[in-house]
Amino acid sequence: MNHGIFSIPGPVNEQPLNYAPGSEERKKLKEALSTAKSQVIDIPMIIGGKPVFSNKKMKIVPPHEINHILGYFYEGGREHVEDAIKAAQHAKKEWEIMPWAERASVFLKAADLISGPYRSKINAATMLGQSKNAYQSDIDAGCEMADFFRFNFKFTERIYSIQPNSAKGVWNRTDWRPLEGFVFALTPFNFTSIAGNLPTAPAMLGNTVIWKPSRAQIYSANVIMEILMQAGLPDGVINMVSAPGPVTAETILGHKDFGGIHFTGSPEVFQNMWSTIAMNLPKYKSYPRIVGETGGKDFVMVHASANAKQVATALVRGAFEYQGQKCSAVSRAYIPDTLWNEISGYMEEDLRSMKMGGVEDFGNFINAVIDEASFKRLSGVIDRVKVSREAKVIMGGNYDKSVGFFIRPTVILTENPHFFTMEEEFFGPILSVYVYPEKQFDKVLTLCDQTSPYALTGAIFARDREVINRAMSSLRYAAGNIYINDKPTAAIVSQQPFGGARGSGTNDKAGSMLNLLRWLSPRSIKENFNPPTDYRYPFLYSD
Repeated sequence: MNHGIFSIPGPVNEQPLNYAPGSEERKKLKEALSTAKSQVIDIPMIIGGKPVFSNKKMKIVPPHEINHILGYFYEGGREHVEDAIKAAQHAKKEWEIMPWAERASVFLKAADLISGPYRSKINAATMLGQSKNAYQSDIDAGCEMADFFRFNFKFTERIYSIQPNSAKGVWNRTDWRPLEGFVFALTPFNFTSIAGNLPTAPAMLGNTVIWKPSRAQIYSANVIMEILMQAGLPDGVINMVSAPGPVTAETILGHKDFGGIHFTGSPEVFQNMWSTIAMNLPKYKSYPRIVGETGGKDFVMVHASANAKQVATALVRGAFEYQGQKCSAVSRAYIPDTLWNEISGYMEEDLRSMKMGGVEDFGNFINAVIDEASFKRLSGVIDRVKVSREAKVIMGGNYDKSVGFFIRPTVILTENPHFFTMEEEFFGPILSVYVYPEKQFDKVLTLCDQTSPYALTGAIFARDREVINRAMSSLRYAAGNIYINDKPTAAIVSQQPFGGARGSGTNDKAGSMLNLLRWLSPRSIKENFNPPTDYRYPFLYSD
């Protein structure tokens, strides 16, 4: 055994590559895309470190090229989830007592694999499987996931170093234990880095995990598991299953050793699981930890003192990068009438220049939405607006699924601040704008705060500092991540810890020490070096 007080190398945020024409990274990424498209792969479940197949084979296609088959994954059943639980319980015994520096080595190596030899492969898988362009894929899979692995263990080191004071003759210590039981990680399609972080954050602290990735992200999830296994993750620490959601949830949430859930997804699913957990409380050994992020209706609040060009750029990027399929994407904007014509002019110019198509053409800023269900929902919203008397489509509004699930960036203008597109989350390239009389700024601040049940991200654009302070105060609980004169997307690990409250989740801040504390169960230890030998205290004796 090694002895020493070890320290994690000081992490630095991974910088995205530019993929400019003629660059080495562009050449490698194109080669990785070509290799991936030339193959049809089978993606098994990984249970106890072993590939597991079933009798039900499910097709994987790129959302932007629906007639091309990338591969197949195998849908599991209850028995596979039960096997994953057994594998996690078996692995827990050795994993939780492994020295934390040894656990750290696994994930630090994985981070270097992601940002190094696997960078093109994980980016290509994200581009093809989730229809992300090269830059969006790199800041997600190539950078943020590596950041999670590096910074989370630096946070872990900091947590382990938090120790109590000790009086003379006594040594007090805190034992930072993992949770008793196993953790369930349920991850979304839109960020490969989230899919990497949700199962690994609890695992870093000695927990073992059953991980169910989104079916729409399983192509890159397969690469994540490959990287973790290549980095030396012991068998059974993270088990990837692909059973249907209801089957998986019923099996896991009904188990006595269920210790917690790490979730990103819809509010409806999260609320249903929370209700199930509450009903099952008598079954569990401990009260499960519930950590979730559940979306948003993210806003940009513009004051008359703002710079119109800066606002337009923030709206176009914030609403339409990755087709608006970010929990933090701009979905509603409040713009003063004195700036609207200038801002809308800049936006129209930008939207006319945007190319839309497949990910292999690096000139395409817009790609496809994730699947047919999303396409139907979003095109239905656009059709509903087109026949409404309360709003109109002023930019975009076209869609086509003949080749892939393509929806043009769409801007809706409404005179009703409570029009359904101002209140409901759609998770796509649809931005709603309410133009208000300049002098009603304070009234509109209240309107913004009270319109949506969500409170994830938001932005304030103004040059007047007094106005910024007033808006920050009025919107204090309207967003867990608030941006001043910047778009409300692209939170960076350790720089802007991510999460919101209200209908947006438990605000446990992924990318910070706060999230990791949720996966620990501290034990206080007191050791007395000179224990008393008489029960009597001095006050008991006579004068």
